[in-house]
Amino acid sequence: MDLFIPDIYAQSIHTIDYKKLKKRGIKCLLFDLDNTLAPIDSSKIETRVKELFAYLEDIGFKVIIFSNSGKKRLKPFKENLNVDTSFSSKKPLKCKYLKIMKLYNFKDTEIACIGDQLMTDILGANRVGFTSIFVNQLCPNDFFFTKFNRFFERRIIKKLEKRGIFYRGKYYD
Repeated sequence: MDLFIPDIYAQSIHTIDYKKLKKRGIKCLLFDLDNTLAPIDSSKIETRVKELFAYLEDIGFKVIIFSNSGKKRLKPFKENLNVDTSFSSKKPLKCKYLKIMKLYNFKDTEIACIGDQLMTDILGANRVGFTSIFVNQLCPNDFFFTKFNRFFERRIIKKLEKRGIFYRGKYYD
């Protein structure tokens, strides 16, 4: 159950204290795409996201979009945000996380993963020892398999709330 507990819980990608992450030694940020950076049915990149990514680059982060979606889905984000991407990442399996660490020469303590799903983003990050950052999903629309995961996610959150460990809407860093 502990593998589902995020290290940080923020309302959105825009409320994360990135300077605090920098002070903790984080050098690389892996962002989930769907319902973290953009709604699942959109390839439009909000100005706020562009500005955030420019800011993150300016303060020295390596930013990578790390998604279970395919290459075609990630292409407009890669081109318009000028970042690297990892498509078909098969989260929460460890293989792509470890590949990123080796490819970019980062230690597990230097990478943070940001996403809207406990079953994929948080579980995967915690399994490899990366800092896990949970954010609220952007919109209620989800892919078919994600709806299945959300069912289990709700049950996990209820168990964590009963144990007094995690509460939806109670943010922390």
